[in-house]
Amino acid sequence: MDILSLSMAETLEQYKQKNVKPSEVAQCYWDRAQKLNPKLNAWITFNEDFLAQALKADEKINDVDWSKSPLWSVPLGVKDMFCTKGIKTTAASKMLSNFTPPYDATVVERLKSAGALVLGKLNQDEFAMGSSNETSFYGPAYNPWNLEYVPGGSSGGSAAAMASKSCLVTLGTDTGGSIRQPSHFCGLVGVKPTYGRVSRYGIVAFASSLDQAGPMASTVTDAALILESMCGQDAKDQTSSDQKVAPWSKKLSAQVKGKKIGIIKEYWETSGLSEDVKQVTQNAYDYLKAEGAELVDLSIPLTEHAVAIYYLVASSEASSNLSRYDGVRYGHRANFENLSGINLDLFYSKNRGEGFGSEVKTRIMLGTYCLSAGYYDAYYKKASQVRRLLQEQFLNAFSKCDAIVSPVSTTPAFKLGHRIMNPLQMYLNDIFTVSANLVGIPAMTVPYGLSTDGSGLPIGVQIMSKHFDEQTMLDIGFALESASTMKGKFAHV
Repeated sequence: MDILSLSMAETLEQYKQKNVKPSEVAQCYWDRAQKLNPKLNAWITFNEDFLAQALKADEKINDVDWSKSPLWSVPLGVKDMFCTKGIKTTAASKMLSNFTPPYDATVVERLKSAGALVLGKLNQDEFAMGSSNETSFYGPAYNPWNLEYVPGGSSGGSAAAMASKSCLVTLGTDTGGSIRQPSHFCGLVGVKPTYGRVSRYGIVAFASSLDQAGPMASTVTDAALILESMCGQDAKDQTSSDQKVAPWSKKLSAQVKGKKIGIIKEYWETSGLSEDVKQVTQNAYDYLKAEGAELVDLSIPLTEHAVAIYYLVASSEASSNLSRYDGVRYGHRANFENLSGINLDLFYSKNRGEGFGSEVKTRIMLGTYCLSAGYYDAYYKKASQVRRLLQEQFLNAFSKCDAIVSPVSTTPAFKLGHRIMNPLQMYLNDIFTVSANLVGIPAMTVPYGLSTDGSGLPIGVQIMSKHFDEQTMLDIGFALESASTMKGKFAHV
């Protein structure tokens, strides 16, 4: 049996039929991750107990209660923003390079309770601040489709591990597109649920009103399955919703006849939108229309300002969240030979200066400025007001359609080093994804084609739906997946 050719759902079915053992699957993925990591730099830390846990699972293969353990013995890769008990959690920063949590994030705890086995922790942009995985303290991850290109960010390690079949499913976090954009760059299904669907407890905070965890998987079915175990109210997170978690995977339907699919006019007027991305997205529209869906033209004018709103809000919240890392209570402490004569300002500045990378410092300074006396009203407050207006425009748009289908990013993956020195160009890369976070709606990426410029890079399409209507979004993704030219194609490292 070719274990690496199986999706998560197919692997679970093989377990049920006793055709393969957890230890065999675990060994296969462990060996592949170890073999490819020197090339991809996708993993920061491996769980040294992973294979032993799989061997224990072998002993229980006849006693599994699948209703309680729907993800039994699934090798899981976890972005290094999630706290994992006994396994180092660094947020890809020197500031937390020696931090080993005494507890699991709620998401990790739930997936482990569902039977998943944590293979290790995955590379990312430092504190999830970046769009290319080039700001990591541990160096960039590489795109398995072409090692000269970035895998996207901030969940770049999660995407690289998944696309290279170094893991069966991975977790990411999405603050402005950090699940969807790397999924687009690496040919994966990536889902950001409605804000509040997933507990943020135990996830290193970047921007609290935007952050949301989600899966990166090889199929829509796999993504739906893992969402069912991740989602649900959590008493430890007061922003988590009490909305019922539906059995999305069991209700998946490729029937789109009668569905109204929104097309945002302003997205098609975006400068720098590549011809390949346009064509792949148009192909998706053509398929949906041929299957009986109605295409509806929409205008959401404030999407033009979404990136500006996002970076003001996100940087302000990051400035507040990262203030705790001072070298006293949390985080890296510089090596002071003699503390006599060292004042508190110098102590803090040296700790934080050494512990944080340049992108994190940039966003802290920008956020601190936006929140400072005299500038709060002009920047953070104004951005929050326009954010509310943007939400109203999206709600009005959804009164005319069931879902919105759009590009994920202006281009396929770009080369390493190509945009890292041009922050404005890097930030504009998020123009199609940040609105879903600002508004709080669910959004996902489905791979749908390949670039034609010789690089052979994947291109995805984005689907957004109404608050808590993940089923419609997943159904449309399921339909597009069935017609995708990417179906069954994976990176060959």
